[in-house]
Amino acid sequence: MNEATGNLRDNPGAAVRPPIAWALAAIAGLALDWLYPLPFLPTDVPAGWLGGIVFLAGVALLIWAATTFRRAGTQIQTTQPTTKIVDEGPYRFTRNPIYIGMFLGLIGLAVAFDSLWLIVLLAPFYLVIRYGVVAREEAYLERKFGDVYLAYKARIRRWL
Repeated sequence: MNEATGNLRDNPGAAVRPPIAWALAAIAGLALDWLYPLPFLPTDVPAGWLGGIVFLAGVALLIWAATTFRRAGTQIQTTQPTTKIVDEGPYRFTRNPIYIGMFLGLIGLAVAFDSLWLIVLLAPFYLVIRYGVVAREEAYLERKFGDVYLAYKARIRRWL
């Protein structure tokens, strides 16, 4: 038992590791698109370029958020203990920039591959992240950091 938190584990206990959920959504979307293509963009849209830009914006946000966590000396992985509330870098604007980066990555892939399947799979990916990961993280952070996290939560939006 962890004496600091009174829990058996000192981590959020996420239902799934977010990179795995992201990879499954991306692979499933691309596989469905290969089996039964569902394009959604007009043919004159430069989908590859536009999708690539959105994808890279998501990767950049994810890297910025991860670097900010590392500089603050806390863990990124949902299986590890969080050591502090980070309110710098992208965490000044959103409590979940890594997940927003993942959403942008899927949107970028959807546009680049002109795949409505990837857009459709954003919904289950969101539900898994929101209820299987973020809800557990928020409960864990409230237990572990109390008023410090509640004050941060009151100042900064969950998403945008």
